[in-house]
Amino acid sequence: MADLKFSQIREDYLNGQVLLIDKPYTWSSFQALNAVKWTLRKAFDLKKIKVGHAGTLDPLATGLLILCTGKSTSQIQNLQGMIKTYTGTIHLGSTTASYDLESEPGPQLEVGHLNLQLIEEAAGKLTGEISQRPPVFSALKKDGKRLYEYARTGQEVEVPERSVLVTHFAITGINLPEVEFLVVCSKGTYVRSLAHDLGQILGVGGYLSSLRRTKIGDFSVNNAISPEAFKEYFQKAGFNI
Repeated sequence: MADLKFSQIREDYLNGQVLLIDKPYTWSSFQALNAVKWTLRKAFDLKKIKVGHAGTLDPLATGLLILCTGKSTSQIQNLQGMIKTYTGTIHLGSTTASYDLESEPGPQLEVGHLNLQLIEEAAGKLTGEISQRPPVFSALKKDGKRLYEYARTGQEVEVPERSVLVTHFAITGINLPEVEFLVVCSKGTYVRSLAHDLGQILGVGGYLSSLRRTKIGDFSVNNAISPEAFKEYFQKAGFNI
């Protein structure tokens, strides 16, 4: 590769790029970020490069992760505040301590009496400006410790409710006990808590069985690539990785 082209691309990333990454299942957001950072360091022979994220995803979620490099990290706060769109499935009739499959589901209750109308009415109660209690298995801090640190040692901790905005909570399919959904919500909304609360309203319990973030503002996962594809792009372009 010509030195001029190499230098220009290198400067572009140092000056600032907004990257759309499709986070793989079971990867933490920080694993995805570190994989991208490693690729950039190897490609441009850098000891360090600033890379930040505009909002994490849980390991069991997939989808859009926005990363910013160099001077574009100054945009992160604005990007974090954008409306987010998710699709996924909720398993009704059982609960988990983490509100998703990170912990073991409890006994399965009968859900055959539920129908689309009942589930849509319950989802409607979780639409608009609502008070929500974040999962105790979360990265929020209390007294200097992450909530999941308390949860994993069996310590009880009071998690205060907070106000979030759910602008759209649509039920897009039902194959009981699984329910497909689409949610559009504000920063700070826990979709795991929506799944749990939906089950509570219906009287049978519920947990999040799959989740994919499809949009952040106008940024779409359709334009994102995996960390591995990001690395392959540089390899095919002739960078020494």
